[in-house]
Amino acid sequence: SRWLQLGRRAALAAGALGAGSGAALYLSTPAFATELTLHSSHLPWSHNGWFSSLDAASVRRGYFVFKQVCAACHSMKFIAYRHLVGVCLTEEEAKAEAAEIQVQDGPDETGQMFERPGKLSDFFPNPYPNVEAAKAANGGAAPPDLSFIVAARHGGADYLFHLLTGYMDPPAGRLVGEGLYYNPYFPGGAIAMAQALYNEIIEYEDGTPATQSQLAKDVATFLTFTSEMEHDDRKRIALKVLPWTLVLVACSWFAKRHVFTYLKSRKIAYKNRPPRKFYT
Repeated sequence: SRWLQLGRRAALAAGALGAGSGAALYLSTPAFATELTLHSSHLPWSHNGWFSSLDAASVRRGYFVFKQVCAACHSMKFIAYRHLVGVCLTEEEAKAEAAEIQVQDGPDETGQMFERPGKLSDFFPNPYPNVEAAKAANGGAAPPDLSFIVAARHGGADYLFHLLTGYMDPPAGRLVGEGLYYNPYFPGGAIAMAQALYNEIIEYEDGTPATQSQLAKDVATFLTFTSEMEHDDRKRIALKVLPWTLVLVACSWFAKRHVFTYLKSRKIAYKNRPPRKFYT
């Protein structure tokens, strides 16, 4: 019958829509280079709470880990020394850190470029003059910029911590190319970056034991800050806005109850009107 045909067509359309949605969901799932890649487990970072701020001491230690270890190969071209003021360095300390680098500036009165000490508005120096030089110095693989690396990698700070502490000998039967190192947390398992963090590779000024895990935790916290510098401000604003939001919700609920009370409580009755009489 006609109604049966319409029902079949509707069922086929619903099935096609469900199949298409399932395919789109499957295709949108992130794919990894190999099934042997380990997924980083979730770590209890102190700043993961709804109203938890970044650990300023850890951010400070992480900056010095980056400066003394990571900056030899990695750049942070979007981070300036002024971004560190009031977070992990005082203004005087940030100026002293910036003054340690030489920045090309100019031209001067004679039209020549010159070198000057860095200042707060200068960005972190690049260890290589260009990408090709970075590739040539690292076996053909240019080290990535770390300015927003936490936001750019699946797993964020969890991935970075496991990557920095996950170096090991390859398992039996697993071949790693020349100049590569085995790390199960890196997609494909073979990474061009050698293990950079070891126990007591640097000495912390505050006396914190510089174990490998502590170094990885601190530098991951610092890179979390550089990737999301508004982290603490966003949560601070939320603390100010949330109480007022609750007050506005309560007022809106009361106003709704007051305005619509008479609409919800009214009673509509229909009465038959007596027939009209016509006089002749």
